[in-house]
Amino acid sequence: MKLRFFLVDAFTTRPFAGNPAAVVPLETPLPDAVMQAMAAEHNLSETAFVMREGAGWRLRWFTPKAEVEMCGHATLATAFVLAHELNEAPPFTFHTLSGPLLVEADGPRFILDFPARLSEPAHPPAGLAAALGATPREVHHARDWICVMESPAQVAALAPDHAALAALPGPERVIVTAAGGEGVDITSRFFAVKVGVPEDPVTGTAHVQLVPFWAARLKRKTLVCRQASARGGTLWCEWRGDRVRMAGNAVLYAKGDIHLHSDMV
Repeated sequence: MKLRFFLVDAFTTRPFAGNPAAVVPLETPLPDAVMQAMAAEHNLSETAFVMREGAGWRLRWFTPKAEVEMCGHATLATAFVLAHELNEAPPFTFHTLSGPLLVEADGPRFILDFPARLSEPAHPPAGLAAALGATPREVHHARDWICVMESPAQVAALAPDHAALAALPGPERVIVTAAGGEGVDITSRFFAVKVGVPEDPVTGTAHVQLVPFWAARLKRKTLVCRQASARGGTLWCEWRGDRVRMAGNAVLYAKGDIHLHSDMV
């Protein structure tokens, strides 16, 4: 079996920045174990598998360790591949574990429409501050822990203990964030070692939690957001009640073929 393979950098306008995702278009389903093994082989934050389903597309995302219920950058990468490599016309409706997700084109950017996740103040789990190497000013909880730091510089300077983060109780990942940053409204980083991603370079699922949090505090619905990983990336976001819209660019880095032998499937 020969499959097409695309490697796309998402939430950036240049290669070697943003968040890389592998996109594998399918004509027939693959066993879950094969998709998980392929994702582990690629060893990227996510590998996306997309297949036409009715008038839309079935989309699934796998980290090197697990299937996830939502992923922003690999959805953006998939929309980019469909539009620019497979000559499909947006908008795209993706059927996912998180329900239908719409992606529209806006000039060179794509706009993702995802469900918002609201947060509440929370008591941090024991060991969180030690694992981060800094004590958050505040801790909130949505799907993940949201740790509010004093400044964007403090966010950028963190060097967490990933083994200690992995040992924290519960399935939650850890977002660190602060208001401001050069030319942006908020800055963040995202650590997901529990699903095999010590630091995710640019994370849509973090921003469905961050955008409602900061929009309410900053009293504005639209935010320019910077994820301050080593690769870095920018998202143009809008809070619309129970939805978050996230716009970003993407660029193709590589494409080719995957050859699966019969004993692999």
